[in-house]
Amino acid sequence: QLRALEQDGPLVIVKGDGVHVIDEHGRRYLEGMAGLWCASLGFSESRLADAASHQLRTLPYYHTFSGKVPGPVTELVAKLMQWAPTPALKAGRVLFANSGSESNDTAFKLVHYVHNVRGQPRKKKIIARQKGYHGVTAAAASLSGLPAMHQHFDLPLPGVLRVSAPHHYANALPGESEAAFVDRLIAELQALIAAEGADTIGGFIAEPVQGAGGVIIPPPGYWPRVQAVLKQHHILFIADEVITGFGRLGQRFGCDVFDLQPDMMTVAKMLTSAYVPMSALFVSEALYQTVADASASVGTFGHGYTYSGHPLACAMALETLNIYESDDVIGHVQRVAPRLQAGLQHFAQHPLVGQARGLGLIGALELSADPATRKPFEPARGVGAHLVRCAQAHGLIVRVLGGDIIAFSPPLIISEAEIDELLAKTALALDETLAWVRG
Repeated sequence: QLRALEQDGPLVIVKGDGVHVIDEHGRRYLEGMAGLWCASLGFSESRLADAASHQLRTLPYYHTFSGKVPGPVTELVAKLMQWAPTPALKAGRVLFANSGSESNDTAFKLVHYVHNVRGQPRKKKIIARQKGYHGVTAAAASLSGLPAMHQHFDLPLPGVLRVSAPHHYANALPGESEAAFVDRLIAELQALIAAEGADTIGGFIAEPVQGAGGVIIPPPGYWPRVQAVLKQHHILFIADEVITGFGRLGQRFGCDVFDLQPDMMTVAKMLTSAYVPMSALFVSEALYQTVADASASVGTFGHGYTYSGHPLACAMALETLNIYESDDVIGHVQRVAPRLQAGLQHFAQHPLVGQARGLGLIGALELSADPATRKPFEPARGVGAHLVRCAQAHGLIVRVLGGDIIAFSPPLIISEAEIDELLAKTALALDETLAWVRG
């Protein structure tokens, strides 16, 4: 809120130390969001600083245009192919960019490109979900299902279709079971395809677990049935793993957790532990061959960014992936995540909490004016924002999402003792907010 920021000023962070950050006055904060879901290795990993220094002294910049690449690109691509979650992606290619927004924008473009090449010029619409978040470029913001990202921007762009988020807590009908809820969501998807015409729908984009929309974890059975519908109608599936990729959910990718088989997959954030900007779009072998044939006939593939495959970013991504492997970071997530999830579930009994949920090292507390009836607070009261301020006063940084949802996404290196610190400070913030609400 820009006017409020003018009045109050920002919190100025000047130093990092493991999972903590330090402000200009020397106050320490446990960073319960890893920045923006992204600083997986914390804020002071010396091996990444050393890798950056070495690369900057060796080759600080080169591009990936006109048949050229900087040296680290080849090594990173080989490593990413090893990490890719499905055979189709392992055999495919990678397009580099600088942010998740850009990579999702690239996927948007490829849906158009591929279907034009395949002689299906009407098959261009893309289905996205309410509460989805895919970035802030014009195309990515259009795909995102958060109204504040559209208002006054004249978005979404034409050709974006919307279906419901798989959020049983908020969207289920009274007494509706998770299985019945999934039945209804699948019927909604099928009805939309029938109404629009499958020959006009080129893609479906979704996060395995919706992040900025509220840490929404789909009910059992949701993903197999969605994928079956997409396959039936030859609709390309884009998996947005910008938040969930590289261990956040306790496995390498959300695709591994939910057995997803996407045609394209976007990653960013924890690819470099956010130490430098970088993202990537994995493209299946089948799509690559279509694009390659078309570019041969045109004479060029008319897409790229000045900083695609930047050598500094590649070096940082390589070292980040090496650390994930050498330090068994994903195994560490599997070992400590139950402590975070048990602590969040303990808060489910708090008078302010309607639901506690999470998976791996991501979680949320959805606040409620009346948990028994799932009644939300009036947005104008700013209950979630008040809780975040209380937490910050106690040295914990968390984030409020739409609907008074408090999100947690700490660095993957967080220890059990630091999880206990996070939970203890959350408890203080909850109790202080409760007193404020009642007062």
